[in-house]
Amino acid sequence: MDAASSPRPRVVLTTLAGVDGRITLRRDQRLLDPAVGGRWREAWPDDVEGLLRRRDAWVEDRHHPTVRLEGSGTFVPDGAVSPWAEPGGPWDHRDHLPRRAPRWFVVVDGRGRMEWTRTGDDETALLLLVCRSTPPGYLARLRELGVGWLVCGERRVELGTALRRLGAELGVRCVRADGGGGINGALVRAGLVDELHVVTMPILVGGAGTPTFLDGDPMAPDGVPVRLRVVATQGGAEGSVWTHYEVVRPSRV
Repeated sequence: MDAASSPRPRVVLTTLAGVDGRITLRRDQRLLDPAVGGRWREAWPDDVEGLLRRRDAWVEDRHHPTVRLEGSGTFVPDGAVSPWAEPGGPWDHRDHLPRRAPRWFVVVDGRGRMEWTRTGDDETALLLLVCRSTPPGYLARLRELGVGWLVCGERRVELGTALRRLGAELGVRCVRADGGGGINGALVRAGLVDELHVVTMPILVGGAGTPTFLDGDPMAPDGVPVRLRVVATQGGAEGSVWTHYEVVRPSRV
């Protein structure tokens, strides 16, 4: 079955946010920085970790996702430029899948901005989603590391194509989207999210421009909000709440 005719995998979006929707402390600080991540975790009420464990176990038991999807914005600043941005010679735009794995850590990085130090283990392999304008030098570096990629677009990674290709090429039936607001917003705008699992904790961060769990492009001038249906909620002793939503698809006329 080719990608065009392949059904796309189910997409389950998971996130942890304050009641103002913020998922980090500042736009110019990354939670991967131990100092920043430590301050973020210090604010968690005591009930958060238990809710996260129960949520993760439910998603795993119900859907068995084999892909964890992230955007490159989780790892690099907004204005980061690829170290391989200079032309490195032509490439033939073929996919590269040097290994197969039971699970995949998949990152959208069409601009080729990441220098990877970890490429997976025996169970989970790193896989990049790239496009035809991705710097050739970046792909050469991935090949050196033994990391695979799928080509999913011309000037940028087309997420719908990428999901269908994950299904067609790797047999993926469920993707867990666990990234930041950029990738989450792009998935929602493209109508690619099927359900959400949001753990909301009673903290406030605020600040204009502080990332939320749903950022990205603004709604079209004639757009309408995406409707959700609450499937279930579960509260913690300190006021944190895990809410399970399903996306309500527009009725066809």
